[in-house]
Amino acid sequence: DAMSPHFAAPLRSGMSGSLGRAAGVRTAGSGQLDALVKKDKVVVFLKGTPEQPQCGFSNAVVQILRLHGVRDYAAYNVLDDPELRQGIKDYSNWPTIPQVYLNGEFVGGCDILLQMHQNGDLVEELKKLGICSALLDEKKDQDSK
Repeated sequence: DAMSPHFAAPLRSGMSGSLGRAAGVRTAGSGQLDALVKKDKVVVFLKGTPEQPQCGFSNAVVQILRLHGVRDYAAYNVLDDPELRQGIKDYSNWPTIPQVYLNGEFVGGCDILLQMHQNGDLVEELKKLGICSALLDEKKDQDSK
């Protein structure tokens, strides 16, 4: 698609390609899920991987994070692990995937992240985590012209 070359920068996702380190999640108890959602400042449970999202909503979350320049986050592919997929839904009491966590706190899914992106809340929340949104830099560039 026409957008692909623009988003060619590789992401360091905590779970590139496989469930590797999170294999212990197979018996996904809330203690293990607790550890997963707190693993990084930004944690995302996706269908697929950041490099190859398997649904439009997961792709939208990845693209929003890329727009903000958030490259360093943990991503878990729920398609690799049915117990993780159900476990994280129970943990958050949220029925759908993707799920986004900031600083260990459940934020929501694609629709909520999109809303936060549109109303400026995401820039503020990232700032609280010490992450300066790339969109903030772009705005500064435009203001100085």
